[in-house]
Formats: sequence, C-alpha cells, structure tokens
Amino acid sequence: LVIIPLLVIRKYVRISLNLMRSTTPPLTRNPLDYEPLVGEPVSFPAFDGLRLHGMLVRRRPDVPRRGMVVFAHEFCADMHSCARYCRPLQQVGYDILAFDFRGHGGTPCEPGYTPRQWVTNLDVDDMRGAIAFAQHWLEEQGLPREVALFGISRGACAAILAARDVPDVRAIISDGVYSTDTSIEYFMRRWAYIYAKVGVVYENHPPAFWRMLRWLMVLCASREQRCTFPSVRKAIARMRPMPMLFIHGERDSYLPVAQSRQLYALAPQPKFMWVAPGARHNQAVVL
Repeated sequence: LVIIPLLVIRKYVRISLNLMRSTTPPLTRNPLDYEPLVGEPVSFPAFDGLRLHGMLVRRRPDVPRRGMVVFAHEFCADMHSCARYCRPLQQVGYDILAFDFRGHGGTPCEPGYTPRQWVTNLDVDDMRGAIAFAQHWLEEQGLPREVALFGISRGACAAILAARDVPDVRAIISDGVYSTDTSIEYFMRRWAYIYAKVGVVYENHPPAFWRMLRWLMVLCASREQRCTFPSVRKAIARMRPMPMLFIHGERDSYLPVAQSRQLYALAPQPKFMWVAPGARHNQAVVL
C-alpha cells in the first residue's frame, strides 16, 4: 500500500521533469519583424555579479521627459525586442533601459546553467541588477529614482518577482505573464493522457495530488539544474499596491489566458487587464 503509490509518483515526477528540461514555447513571430531602436550600449552587474549587456534608449528630444521604463524581454529574444513594444513609449517621452538576460543576446551564461522558459532566481538577479543600474543612472542625472517595469512572458515573471522588494518601482506592465507552479500543474494535467494508460485514474486524481506532484517535480528540477524556480503567484499575493497592467492574448494556446486572470485576481489595486482579441502568445502588440 505504501510502495506502489510511491512508485507511481516517482514515475509521474520522472516524466514530468521533461517539462522543466526541454519544453519550449511555440514562438510564432519572426524575431526580426521590427525596426530596431538605437541606444547607448551599457554594461552592469546582475545581483550575483554576472556582467549583463544592455542599451539605454533616450526619449525623443522634442518631447518632455515622462520617466524611465526597464524592459525585460521574452525567452529566446534579446534587448532589441524592446523596439516592438516600447517604441511608442520612447516617442512620448520615456527613456528605455533594455538588457539581455543571461544566456541571451550579448550576455554570457555561466557554465552549468541553461536558460529555459521557466523564470529562475538567476533571472530575478538579472532583473534586480537592471533596476539598480537604472536607479543609479537616474541619480547621476539628478532625477528621481522611480522606474516602471515592462516585461514580456518570462521577462514579466522576473519583473514582478524583482519588484516586490524595490519601493521605487512605481508601475508594472506584464504581457503573457504566468506562474511556474500553476503553469507546470496545468501542463501536467493537460498531457497526462500521453503517459497514463488508465484514464479513469489520472482523470480522478484529487487537486491535492497534483499540487504535491508539482511540488516534488519543481524540487527535483531545482536540484538537477542548480537554481530555484520562484512562484510569481506567491509574490504577487504579497505585492504592495502599485498600478499593474496585465495583457494576455485571447487565443494563447501555450499559456491560456486563465494564467493571467489568476494573477490579476491576486494583485492589489489599482490593476487593469486587457485580453487582446484574437492574439496568440506574445502577439497582442502585433494585433
């Protein structure tokens, strides 16, 4: 009675670990489908000391300054994707700091770490380093240290996780955000039929079983990949009040809009949500 359930759980965990190892999102856009913005090259340390590369895009000189936006790109992109999302902000008076997460663009990756679509503590270190650099630059210019964060998919996860402990973050825009724990649980339920032979069994697992399985799987993945996978869901539930805009594609077949709706429900006021009609993952800006 003890050994058989443990063997079943072990099999589930071993199979489910593939979600953390190799599953990649179906990127439907061409990474060069926009005109790049020209910025001043910058370099700064992440919170763990790794050197990150980025660029500072100044606002249009003929408009009044409105603030600083730190842009966090999506998985498998780089800092230049800020042109797709931030060009209108730059044109109306915002300075933009964009940077490459580790293992993306011009930022190297330390040996033994492979970036994946699931946000890790190392990605949060990168985001916190970018915020600290933006604040230092603002101080040098004699400007307030206040910044806004604009993150796409995994970048949005890192932005929310980093913002919780930085009082000078005044607003967050997230496009396609999700929480690793609830997303993993969603994928395990969605794909269980591929591996489970007895449908009546996996279709009737209680919710507590999936939560326990998800916890075990994330724990094993953390040990295997030598990093942690923080929960956006837990962070946003403890977020101090600030304006937050949630964007999600209505036809996102990779991460359903329910992922953003759940986080939106947990976020404090003031908050706003736009479900982009007909848009897929990371495609709201195109439509």
